[in-house]
Amino acid sequence: MIEFDKIKTLLELAIEEDTGENLFDATSDSLFEGEKIEAILFNKEPIVLCGIDMVDYVFKKFDENTKITRIKEDGDFLENNTVFAKIEGDAAALLKAERTALNFLQRLSGVATMTRRYKEALNNDKIALLDTRKTLPGYRYLDKYAVKIGGGKNHRMGLYDMVMIKDNHKNIVGGVDKAFEKIKGKVKNLKIEVEVENLAEVEKIASFKPDVIMLDNMSNEEIKEASAIIRKISPATKIEVSGGIVLERLPSLGKLDIDYISTGALTHSAKAVDISMEIIL
Repeated sequence: MIEFDKIKTLLELAIEEDTGENLFDATSDSLFEGEKIEAILFNKEPIVLCGIDMVDYVFKKFDENTKITRIKEDGDFLENNTVFAKIEGDAAALLKAERTALNFLQRLSGVATMTRRYKEALNNDKIALLDTRKTLPGYRYLDKYAVKIGGGKNHRMGLYDMVMIKDNHKNIVGGVDKAFEKIKGKVKNLKIEVEVENLAEVEKIASFKPDVIMLDNMSNEEIKEASAIIRKISPATKIEVSGGIVLERLPSLGKLDIDYISTGALTHSAKAVDISMEIIL
């Protein structure tokens, strides 16, 4: 279930940008005077449904008496042309809410659907498929919620809840080992992940036994060698693979001795799916 306190600002912004401060629709408010209608929501392509809670919030923002009947829930896989919700209420209110509600549904269902596609290609439940911080600005919570609905798992939410030493950090400090030593004594109660780019860095940082070592932009053969080194030196350290993660590569990565695969594609390259509202006459 979506925690609306985390996205209230985003929701209000989305509604206001479409109907202004007074929730005004120049067309619908001029045409209708209290007429009651019924509508259905359905998909025009196979999808993993995500964001059904948004339907309740957005439609009831315009009329709290709107009746919404859910037929499907978040996480359900819908074949083409599946009716997943029915809505009854004031005509003007329903038409005002339509586009904003659909925008959320299409975005979130797109992320969830893409995540499921990647998860199925990986075909290994022992390896977690992770998202990244490459999310639509303002949508971080919702994008990561959609990844979970699609079968993936969340990496860190932001810069504040996990240490992640990347190439720019180590280049400024003067090496991956120096960066780890400097930060280890200053950070408590947070996991520390270190990004490495070659086998020399793998051997160097494995001896420090960080929580996670990320193998960045390595070939499958390099990943095999790096994993063997890490498992031998620091068995408790988790192994993450990132960079160059495309759908076609996932089956081969699923056969490697790793713990996580992270890819920004789940959120930055997800296509909004086709969902419509149709009035029942």
